[in-house]
Amino acid sequence: MASATGGAYSLKVRLLVALLAAVAVVWLATAAYTYFDARHEINELLDAHLAQSASLIVAQVGHELEEIDLDDLPGAPERARRVAFQVWERGRTLRLHSANAPRERFSPRAEGYSNALVDGKGWRVYSTWDARRRYVVQVGERDQTRREIAAGIAGSLLAPLLVALPVLGVFVWLSIGRGLKPLKKLGQEVEARAPDSLGVLAAHDAPQEVVPLVRSLNALFERVARLVENERRFTADAAHELRTPLAALKTQAQVARAAAENAVRDHALDNVLAGCERAARLVDQLLTLARLEPGQARQPPRAFDLVSVARQVAAELAPAALAKRVEIELAAAQSVPIDGYPELIGVLLRNLVDNAVRYSPPGTTVRVEVSPGRVAVTDQGPGISAAERSKVGERFYRIVGSGEEGSGLGLSIARRIAEIHGAQLTLGEPPAGKGLRATLLFSGGAIPTERSRPRPA
Repeated sequence: MASATGGAYSLKVRLLVALLAAVAVVWLATAAYTYFDARHEINELLDAHLAQSASLIVAQVGHELEEIDLDDLPGAPERARRVAFQVWERGRTLRLHSANAPRERFSPRAEGYSNALVDGKGWRVYSTWDARRRYVVQVGERDQTRREIAAGIAGSLLAPLLVALPVLGVFVWLSIGRGLKPLKKLGQEVEARAPDSLGVLAAHDAPQEVVPLVRSLNALFERVARLVENERRFTADAAHELRTPLAALKTQAQVARAAAENAVRDHALDNVLAGCERAARLVDQLLTLARLEPGQARQPPRAFDLVSVARQVAAELAPAALAKRVEIELAAAQSVPIDGYPELIGVLLRNLVDNAVRYSPPGTTVRVEVSPGRVAVTDQGPGISAAERSKVGERFYRIVGSGEEGSGLGLSIARRIAEIHGAQLTLGEPPAGKGLRATLLFSGGAIPTERSRPRPA
């Protein structure tokens, strides 16, 4: 169990991390916006305070400078270390200043706001003239003071995050665990099932997000149950079909062993060889059908020439057809390129042509027509009634009284190969009205493009 889940990740942990990260990002973004907005507002407020302080000092410089009481000026005493002022006569002579103000002029500007660097320290300065333009009053505030205020705001915004994030994480963890309980319960129910238990899972008490998973699992169980049933039926039918030739082989072997005459013995041995051939053909058909079952790994489809495959099949079956005095006629275009599996198409055509040859009377012709998107195999045999055409594609189904031996798998294999290629295999009467015509129609037809042209061998 550990090896099966060792490389898995925790959905609960991922949701927790994602939610906390989202909350943290949103919180930090909100804090940053609030910080910069508050800093802008504070700067405006403090600038207004500087202008107000300068106006009060200007109102007093009309008196004798010695009579000005510094203790009554704005910013004293609690802001004495933060706000400083200077009074310059004619802008050149320092006549009055606060205790924390430097001897050097704050700013060369005589009016308005400015930023200054005095003795390596940054100042925000407001400058103005008195009414008689005799004195320049400059009021400054240390930049460090403003940074301290901004840092205090930032700390007030971020401090709750340090406490709220862990608390939120606990609540989110508990909430996610509660929300994932139905999924965990579903996993335990599936794990506790017996290997042969393929019944549907109950979805009435599952949350909406889990219902699609339950439906998909039920659909999977249904497909697996159908596949298992098909395999059981296939195994039973195959065992039944193999039992008959094996019993015949045993009987003929016993006859050959007990025969006193050479002619009887030879005849029995010939029957043994024929029975072995039939059994071998049945096994080959069974193996081919097993390889065509859903889920079997295959190589990607490739481009090939349908005419070449049909010509090869006709050449392989020509000796058997000649032995029965049946002619195989191939009517095809010069080249019909398609995409698919040439080996499987060869098996399909071989089954169709072989059936046509075996059921054709001597002196007749089996016609194989190949055109873009279509293959038709026509014989002049007894044909198949409309009532039985839908049954001959079933596994091991054989027409009673046909006079031909077989496994009943040929058309079943052909239909399965057609399904793999997205094609349709139909049985009908030829235009002449005698015999049988098997037609294979490819849904996409032949695609004679550069992409699908057969590559040279």
